[in-house]
Amino acid sequence: MGITLFAAFFAFVVLGVPIAIALGLSGVVALALHSQVPLMVIVQKVYGGVDSFTLMAIPFFILAGNVMSSGGVSQRLVDLAGSILGRLPGGLAQVTTAACTFFGAISGSAPATTAAIGSVMVKPMVDNGYDRAFAGAVAAASGTIGLLIPPSITLVIYGVITGVSIGKLFMGGILPGLLMSLALMTVNHVISTRKGYRGGEPSSVKRIVHAGRRSIFALLMPVIILGGIYGGVFTPTEAAVVAVFYGLFVGFSIHRELKIGDLPSILLETGKSTAVIMFLIATAHIFSYLLASEQIPAKLTVAMLEVSRDPHVLLLMIVLSLLVVGTFLDNAVAVVLMTPIFYPVIMQAGIDPLYFGVLMILVLAIGQVTPPVGLCLFVACNIAKVGIENLSWKSVPYLFALMAVVIVLIIVPDIILLIPSSMDF
Repeated sequence: MGITLFAAFFAFVVLGVPIAIALGLSGVVALALHSQVPLMVIVQKVYGGVDSFTLMAIPFFILAGNVMSSGGVSQRLVDLAGSILGRLPGGLAQVTTAACTFFGAISGSAPATTAAIGSVMVKPMVDNGYDRAFAGAVAAASGTIGLLIPPSITLVIYGVITGVSIGKLFMGGILPGLLMSLALMTVNHVISTRKGYRGGEPSSVKRIVHAGRRSIFALLMPVIILGGIYGGVFTPTEAAVVAVFYGLFVGFSIHRELKIGDLPSILLETGKSTAVIMFLIATAHIFSYLLASEQIPAKLTVAMLEVSRDPHVLLLMIVLSLLVVGTFLDNAVAVVLMTPIFYPVIMQAGIDPLYFGVLMILVLAIGQVTPPVGLCLFVACNIAKVGIENLSWKSVPYLFALMAVVIVLIIVPDIILLIPSSMDF
Protein backbone atom coordinates (compact mmCIF):
# COMPACT_ATOMS: atom_id res chain seq x y z
CA MET A 1 0.00 0.00 0.00
CA GLY A 2 2.93 2.33 0.67
CA ILE A 3 4.07 2.28 -2.97
CA THR A 4 0.53 2.96 -4.18
CA LEU A 5 0.16 5.83 -1.69
CA PHE A 6 3.31 7.62 -2.89
CA ALA A 7 2.70 6.81 -6.56
CA ALA A 8 -0.83 8.21 -6.39
CA PHE A 9 0.35 11.32 -4.55
CA PHE A 10 3.07 12.16 -7.07
CA ALA A 11 0.75 11.37 -9.98
CA PHE A 12 -1.82 13.86 -8.67
CA VAL A 13 0.89 16.49 -8.10
CA VAL A 14 2.22 16.06 -11.65
CA LEU A 15 -1.33 16.47 -12.95
CA GLY A 16 -1.51 19.83 -11.19
CA VAL A 17 -3.84 18.81 -8.37
CA PRO A 18 -3.35 21.09 -5.31
CA ILE A 19 -1.14 19.48 -2.66
CA ALA A 20 -3.82 19.33 0.04
CA ILE A 21 -6.30 17.60 -2.28
CA ALA A 22 -3.58 15.28 -3.62
CA LEU A 23 -2.82 14.13 -0.07
CA GLY A 24 -6.44 13.22 0.58
CA LEU A 25 -7.08 11.58 -2.80
CA SER A 26 -3.92 9.47 -2.63
CA GLY A 27 -5.11 8.16 0.73
CA VAL A 28 -8.50 7.28 -0.75
CA VAL A 29 -6.86 5.44 -3.66
CA ALA A 30 -4.50 3.48 -1.39
CA LEU A 31 -7.31 2.46 0.96
CA ALA A 32 -9.64 1.48 -1.87
CA LEU A 33 -7.06 -0.71 -3.60
CA HIS A 34 -5.15 -2.30 -0.75
CA SER A 35 -7.17 -2.25 2.45
CA GLN A 36 -10.35 -3.67 3.89
CA VAL A 37 -10.62 -0.61 6.13
CA PRO A 38 -13.87 1.24 5.32
CA LEU A 39 -13.52 4.60 3.60
CA MET A 40 -15.38 6.16 6.53
CA VAL A 41 -11.95 6.17 8.22
CA ILE A 42 -11.04 8.99 5.82
CA VAL A 43 -13.74 11.19 7.31
CA GLN A 44 -12.66 10.33 10.84
CA LYS A 45 -9.02 11.13 10.14
CA VAL A 46 -9.86 14.41 8.39
CA TYR A 47 -11.85 15.51 11.42
CA GLY A 48 -9.24 14.22 13.86
CA GLY A 49 -6.50 16.11 12.07
CA VAL A 50 -7.95 19.48 13.00
CA ASP A 51 -9.70 18.54 16.24
CA SER A 52 -7.16 20.36 18.39
CA PHE A 53 -7.61 23.39 20.62
CA THR A 54 -3.97 24.35 20.05
CA LEU A 55 -4.58 24.72 16.30
CA MET A 56 -6.91 27.61 17.08
CA ALA A 57 -3.75 29.66 17.51
CA ILE A 58 -3.18 29.60 13.74
CA PRO A 59 -6.22 31.62 12.57
CA PHE A 60 -5.82 34.08 15.43
CA PHE A 61 -2.12 34.69 14.78
CA ILE A 62 -2.91 35.16 11.09
CA LEU A 63 -5.70 37.58 11.97
CA ALA A 64 -3.47 39.48 14.40
CA GLY A 65 -0.79 39.86 11.73
CA ASN A 66 -3.32 41.08 9.16
CA VAL A 67 -4.82 43.57 11.62
CA MET A 68 -1.43 45.00 12.56
CA SER A 69 -0.34 45.14 8.92
CA SER A 70 -3.45 47.09 7.94
CA GLY A 71 -3.01 49.46 10.90
CA GLY A 72 0.10 51.22 9.61
CA VAL A 73 2.63 48.98 11.37
CA SER A 74 4.82 48.23 8.32
CA GLN A 75 5.76 51.84 7.65
CA ARG A 76 6.46 52.52 11.34
CA LEU A 77 8.82 49.55 11.59
CA VAL A 78 10.56 50.62 8.40
CA ASP A 79 11.01 54.14 9.80
CA LEU A 80 12.50 52.73 13.01
CA ALA A 81 14.93 50.49 11.15
CA GLY A 82 15.83 53.38 8.83
CA SER A 83 16.62 55.72 11.72
CA ILE A 84 19.10 53.17 13.09
CA LEU A 85 20.62 51.54 9.99
CA GLY A 86 19.88 53.88 7.08
CA ARG A 87 23.31 55.53 7.14
CA LEU A 88 25.20 52.24 6.61
CA PRO A 89 26.41 51.12 3.14
CA GLY A 90 23.39 49.65 1.43
CA GLY A 91 21.29 51.31 4.09
CA LEU A 92 17.95 50.64 2.43
CA ALA A 93 18.78 46.93 2.07
CA GLN A 94 19.76 46.79 5.74
CA VAL A 95 16.54 48.55 6.67
CA THR A 96 14.56 45.96 4.68
CA THR A 97 16.15 43.05 6.55
CA ALA A 98 15.77 44.72 9.96
CA ALA A 99 12.15 45.67 9.26
CA CYS A 100 11.41 42.07 8.22
CA THR A 101 12.89 40.92 11.52
CA PHE A 102 10.58 43.29 13.42
CA PHE A 103 7.54 42.43 11.31
CA GLY A 104 8.23 38.68 11.53
CA ALA A 105 7.55 39.02 15.24
CA ILE A 106 4.04 40.11 14.32
CA SER A 107 3.00 38.12 11.24
CA GLY A 108 4.43 34.62 11.82
CA SER A 109 4.51 34.07 8.06
CA ALA A 110 7.37 34.40 5.56
CA PRO A 111 5.32 35.41 2.47
CA ALA A 112 3.33 37.91 4.55
CA THR A 113 6.56 39.45 5.86
CA THR A 114 8.01 39.72 2.34
CA ALA A 115 4.79 41.28 1.05
CA ALA A 116 4.36 43.78 3.90
CA ILE A 117 7.94 45.09 3.99
CA GLY A 118 8.77 44.52 0.33
CA SER A 119 5.82 46.63 -0.80
CA VAL A 120 7.21 49.50 1.28
CA MET A 121 10.96 49.12 0.59
CA VAL A 122 11.51 47.78 -2.95
CA LYS A 123 10.43 50.97 -4.73
CA PRO A 124 12.64 53.28 -2.61
CA MET A 125 15.60 50.97 -3.25
CA VAL A 126 15.01 51.05 -7.01
CA ASP A 127 14.51 54.83 -6.94
CA ASN A 128 17.86 55.22 -5.18
CA GLY A 129 19.77 53.28 -7.81
CA TYR A 130 19.64 49.75 -6.41
CA ASP A 131 19.38 46.94 -8.93
CA ARG A 132 15.72 45.95 -9.17
CA ALA A 133 16.41 42.21 -8.91
CA PHE A 134 18.72 42.78 -5.94
CA ALA A 135 16.00 44.76 -4.16
CA GLY A 136 13.56 41.91 -4.72
CA ALA A 137 16.09 39.32 -3.53
CA VAL A 138 16.66 41.25 -0.30
CA ALA A 139 12.91 41.32 0.41
CA ALA A 140 12.47 37.63 -0.47
CA ALA A 141 15.38 36.38 1.62
CA SER A 142 14.60 38.65 4.58
CA GLY A 143 10.99 37.50 4.62
CA THR A 144 12.13 34.00 5.64
CA ILE A 145 12.97 35.37 9.09
CA GLY A 146 9.21 35.46 9.70
CA LEU A 147 9.21 31.65 9.88
CA LEU A 148 11.42 31.55 12.98
CA ILE A 149 10.95 34.79 14.89
CA PRO A 150 8.00 34.05 17.21
CA PRO A 151 5.10 33.78 16.89
CA SER A 152 5.65 31.33 14.02
CA ILE A 153 2.72 29.51 12.42
CA THR A 154 4.92 26.62 11.27
CA LEU A 155 6.31 26.16 14.77
CA VAL A 156 2.73 25.90 16.02
CA ILE A 157 2.06 23.16 13.45
CA TYR A 158 5.23 21.28 14.46
CA GLY A 159 4.31 21.59 18.14
CA VAL A 160 0.82 20.20 17.54
CA ILE A 161 2.19 17.20 15.61
CA THR A 162 4.95 16.29 18.08
CA GLY A 163 3.55 17.51 21.38
CA VAL A 164 6.59 19.74 22.00
CA SER A 165 5.80 22.87 24.02
CA ILE A 166 4.88 25.64 21.60
CA GLY A 167 6.04 28.22 24.13
CA LYS A 168 9.50 26.64 24.22
CA LEU A 169 9.57 26.38 20.42
CA PHE A 170 8.83 30.10 20.24
CA MET A 171 11.68 30.83 22.64
CA GLY A 172 13.98 28.51 20.71
CA GLY A 173 13.34 30.45 17.51
CA ILE A 174 14.51 33.81 18.85
CA LEU A 175 18.30 33.46 18.62
CA PRO A 176 18.32 31.54 15.29
CA GLY A 177 16.00 34.20 13.86
CA LEU A 178 18.37 36.95 14.95
CA LEU A 179 21.30 34.95 13.57
CA MET A 180 19.49 34.72 10.22
CA SER A 181 19.04 38.48 10.27
CA LEU A 182 22.73 39.04 11.01
CA ALA A 183 23.80 36.66 8.21
CA LEU A 184 21.54 38.35 5.65
CA MET A 185 22.68 41.81 6.71
CA THR A 186 26.29 40.69 6.25
CA VAL A 187 25.48 39.72 2.66
CA ASN A 188 23.72 43.07 2.20
CA HIS A 189 26.85 44.88 3.37
CA VAL A 190 29.24 42.93 1.13
CA ILE A 191 27.12 43.33 -2.02
CA SER A 192 26.27 46.97 -1.33
CA THR A 193 29.91 47.87 -0.71
CA ARG A 194 30.94 46.17 -3.96
CA LYS A 195 28.12 47.78 -5.95
CA GLY A 196 28.57 51.20 -4.39
CA TYR A 197 25.12 51.43 -2.79
CA ARG A 198 25.61 54.21 -0.29
CA GLY A 199 23.79 54.87 2.93
CA GLY A 200 21.66 57.87 3.74
CA GLU A 201 22.40 60.83 5.93
CA PRO A 202 23.60 60.14 9.48
CA SER A 203 20.71 59.79 11.86
CA SER A 204 20.22 61.61 15.14
CA VAL A 205 19.17 60.54 18.58
CA LYS A 206 16.07 62.69 18.19
CA ARG A 207 15.03 60.88 15.00
CA ILE A 208 15.63 57.44 16.55
CA VAL A 209 13.62 58.35 19.64
CA HIS A 210 10.79 59.72 17.49
CA ALA A 211 10.70 56.57 15.32
CA GLY A 212 10.87 54.40 18.42
CA ARG A 213 7.89 56.18 19.97
CA ARG A 214 5.83 55.76 16.79
CA SER A 215 6.58 52.04 16.61
CA ILE A 216 6.56 51.16 20.31
CA PHE A 217 3.08 49.63 20.26
CA ALA A 218 3.99 47.41 17.31
CA LEU A 219 7.15 46.23 19.09
CA LEU A 220 5.21 45.53 22.27
CA MET A 221 3.04 42.89 20.58
CA PRO A 222 5.66 40.05 20.61
CA VAL A 223 6.69 41.12 24.10
CA ILE A 224 3.11 40.70 25.32
CA ILE A 225 2.74 37.34 23.55
CA LEU A 226 6.01 35.81 24.75
CA GLY A 227 5.86 37.44 28.16
CA GLY A 228 2.34 36.17 28.72
CA ILE A 229 3.26 32.62 27.69
CA TYR A 230 6.46 32.59 29.73
CA GLY A 231 4.74 34.14 32.74
CA GLY A 232 2.00 31.52 32.67
CA VAL A 233 -0.67 34.17 32.12
CA PHE A 234 -2.05 32.42 29.05
CA THR A 235 -1.41 29.53 26.68
CA PRO A 236 -0.11 30.06 23.12
CA THR A 237 -3.67 29.75 21.82
CA GLU A 238 -4.96 32.32 24.29
CA ALA A 239 -1.95 34.50 23.43
CA ALA A 240 -3.09 34.53 19.80
CA VAL A 241 -6.52 35.82 20.85
CA VAL A 242 -4.91 38.47 23.04
CA ALA A 243 -2.78 39.50 20.05
CA VAL A 244 -5.91 40.04 17.94
CA PHE A 245 -7.56 42.29 20.51
CA TYR A 246 -4.29 44.14 21.06
CA GLY A 247 -3.92 44.69 17.31
CA LEU A 248 -7.48 46.00 17.07
CA PHE A 249 -6.91 48.34 20.01
CA VAL A 250 -3.68 49.71 18.53
CA GLY A 251 -5.15 50.05 15.03
CA PHE A 252 -8.34 51.80 16.10
CA SER A 253 -7.30 53.76 19.19
CA ILE A 254 -3.55 54.38 19.01
CA HIS A 255 -2.49 54.57 15.36
CA ARG A 256 -6.02 55.31 14.18
CA GLU A 257 -5.20 54.03 10.71
CA LEU A 258 -7.48 50.99 10.90
CA LYS A 259 -11.06 51.61 9.77
CA ILE A 260 -14.24 49.62 10.29
CA GLY A 261 -14.45 49.29 6.52
CA ASP A 262 -11.09 47.45 6.52
CA LEU A 263 -12.39 44.58 8.67
CA PRO A 264 -14.34 42.63 6.00
CA SER A 265 -11.28 42.35 3.74
CA ILE A 266 -9.04 41.49 6.72
CA LEU A 267 -11.42 38.74 7.86
CA LEU A 268 -11.76 37.42 4.31
CA GLU A 269 -7.99 37.24 3.83
CA THR A 270 -7.61 35.57 7.22
CA GLY A 271 -10.33 33.06 6.35
CA LYS A 272 -8.63 32.16 3.07
CA SER A 273 -5.22 31.64 4.67
CA THR A 274 -6.69 29.65 7.56
CA ALA A 275 -8.75 27.43 5.27
CA VAL A 276 -5.71 26.52 3.19
CA ILE A 277 -3.61 25.59 6.23
CA MET A 278 -6.37 23.71 8.08
CA PHE A 279 -7.44 21.75 5.00
CA LEU A 280 -3.81 20.81 4.44
CA ILE A 281 -3.41 19.59 8.03
CA ALA A 282 -6.66 17.61 7.78
CA THR A 283 -5.81 15.76 4.56
CA ALA A 284 -2.17 15.25 5.60
CA HIS A 285 -3.49 13.44 8.68
CA ILE A 286 -4.86 10.76 6.34
CA PHE A 287 -1.48 10.44 4.66
CA SER A 288 0.35 10.23 7.99
CA TYR A 289 -2.10 7.61 9.28
CA LEU A 290 -1.46 5.38 6.28
CA LEU A 291 2.30 5.86 6.56
CA ALA A 292 2.15 4.79 10.20
CA SER A 293 -0.09 1.80 9.41
CA GLU A 294 2.51 0.61 6.90
CA GLN A 295 5.28 1.24 9.47
CA ILE A 296 7.16 3.37 6.96
CA PRO A 297 8.58 5.77 9.60
CA ALA A 298 9.79 2.79 11.66
CA LYS A 299 11.42 1.18 8.62
CA LEU A 300 13.08 4.46 7.69
CA THR A 301 14.36 4.82 11.25
CA VAL A 302 15.98 1.39 11.11
CA ALA A 303 17.51 2.09 7.69
CA MET A 304 18.99 5.46 8.73
CA LEU A 305 20.34 4.09 12.02
CA GLU A 306 22.04 1.29 10.10
CA VAL A 307 23.91 3.95 8.11
CA SER A 308 25.04 5.80 11.22
CA ARG A 309 24.03 6.44 14.80
CA ASP A 310 26.03 9.64 15.04
CA PRO A 311 23.53 12.49 15.60
CA HIS A 312 25.53 14.86 13.40
CA VAL A 313 25.56 12.43 10.48
CA LEU A 314 21.84 11.77 10.86
CA LEU A 315 21.11 15.50 11.05
CA LEU A 316 23.15 16.06 7.88
CA MET A 317 21.17 13.35 6.08
CA ILE A 318 17.87 14.81 7.25
CA VAL A 319 18.90 18.39 6.38
CA LEU A 320 19.85 17.35 2.84
CA SER A 321 16.48 15.60 2.48
CA LEU A 322 14.61 18.65 3.77
CA LEU A 323 16.49 20.95 1.40
CA VAL A 324 15.25 18.87 -1.52
CA VAL A 325 11.71 18.61 -0.13
CA GLY A 326 11.60 22.34 0.65
CA THR A 327 12.40 23.11 -2.97
CA PHE A 328 9.20 21.41 -4.13
CA LEU A 329 6.80 21.79 -1.19
CA ASP A 330 5.60 24.78 0.80
CA ASN A 331 7.00 24.86 4.33
CA ALA A 332 3.66 24.07 6.01
CA VAL A 333 3.12 21.08 3.70
CA ALA A 334 6.66 19.85 4.34
CA VAL A 335 6.29 20.15 8.12
CA VAL A 336 3.05 18.18 8.11
CA LEU A 337 4.44 15.47 5.82
CA MET A 338 8.03 15.08 7.00
CA THR A 339 7.69 15.48 10.76
CA PRO A 340 5.98 12.10 11.32
CA ILE A 341 8.66 10.48 9.14
CA PHE A 342 11.76 11.97 10.77
CA TYR A 343 10.49 12.31 14.34
CA PRO A 344 11.10 8.61 15.23
CA VAL A 345 14.63 8.89 13.79
CA ILE A 346 15.65 11.84 15.93
CA MET A 347 14.09 10.32 19.04
CA GLN A 348 16.05 7.09 18.52
CA ALA A 349 19.23 9.10 17.97
CA GLY A 350 18.69 11.12 21.14
CA ILE A 351 18.26 14.44 19.33
CA ASP A 352 16.19 16.98 21.25
CA PRO A 353 12.84 17.35 19.42
CA LEU A 354 12.66 21.04 20.35
CA TYR A 355 16.07 21.64 18.77
CA PHE A 356 15.14 19.61 15.71
CA GLY A 357 11.86 21.48 15.24
CA VAL A 358 13.54 24.89 15.07
CA LEU A 359 16.32 23.55 12.82
CA MET A 360 13.76 21.92 10.53
CA ILE A 361 11.82 25.15 10.08
CA LEU A 362 15.03 27.02 9.28
CA VAL A 363 16.05 24.46 6.63
CA LEU A 364 12.59 24.59 5.06
CA ALA A 365 12.74 28.39 5.11
CA ILE A 366 15.49 28.15 2.50
CA GLY A 367 12.92 26.62 0.16
CA GLN A 368 10.95 29.88 0.35
CA VAL A 369 13.58 31.51 -1.89
CA THR A 370 14.24 28.65 -4.30
CA PRO A 371 12.18 27.79 -7.38
CA PRO A 372 9.88 26.17 -8.33
CA VAL A 373 7.71 26.68 -5.19
CA GLY A 374 9.47 29.51 -3.33
CA LEU A 375 6.54 31.64 -2.19
CA CYS A 376 8.72 34.52 -0.98
CA LEU A 377 10.44 34.49 -4.35
CA PHE A 378 7.16 34.80 -6.24
CA VAL A 379 5.85 37.52 -3.92
CA ALA A 380 9.06 39.50 -4.42
CA CYS A 381 8.91 38.98 -8.20
CA ASN A 382 5.46 40.53 -8.23
CA ILE A 383 6.54 43.48 -6.10
CA ALA A 384 9.84 44.16 -7.88
CA LYS A 385 8.41 43.36 -11.32
CA VAL A 386 11.32 41.15 -12.38
CA GLY A 387 11.53 37.63 -13.81
CA ILE A 388 11.92 34.59 -11.59
CA GLU A 389 15.23 33.61 -13.24
CA ASN A 390 16.88 36.96 -12.55
CA LEU A 391 15.60 37.14 -9.00
CA SER A 392 16.63 33.53 -8.27
CA TRP A 393 20.17 34.28 -9.39
CA LYS A 394 20.39 37.36 -7.18
CA SER A 395 19.15 35.28 -4.22
CA VAL A 396 22.03 32.78 -4.39
CA PRO A 397 24.33 34.65 -1.92
CA TYR A 398 21.48 34.74 0.59
CA LEU A 399 20.95 30.99 0.20
CA PHE A 400 24.60 30.41 1.11
CA ALA A 401 24.21 32.70 4.12
CA LEU A 402 21.17 30.77 5.35
CA MET A 403 22.99 27.47 4.82
CA ALA A 404 25.88 28.82 6.89
CA VAL A 405 23.39 29.50 9.72
CA VAL A 406 22.13 25.91 9.45
CA ILE A 407 25.71 24.58 9.74
CA VAL A 408 26.39 26.79 12.76
CA LEU A 409 23.24 25.51 14.48
CA ILE A 410 24.21 21.89 13.80
CA ILE A 411 27.66 22.49 15.30
CA VAL A 412 26.38 24.61 18.21
CA PRO A 413 22.87 23.37 19.13
CA ASP A 414 22.90 25.41 22.34
CA ILE A 415 22.10 28.50 20.27
CA ILE A 416 18.59 27.08 19.91
CA LEU A 417 18.34 25.53 23.36
CA LEU A 418 19.85 28.38 25.41
CA ILE A 419 16.70 30.40 26.06
CA PRO A 420 14.20 27.49 26.40
CA SER A 421 16.51 25.59 28.79
CA SER A 422 16.75 28.63 31.06
CA MET A 423 12.98 28.86 31.43
CA ASP A 424 10.66 26.68 33.42
CA PHE A 425 7.29 26.47 31.67
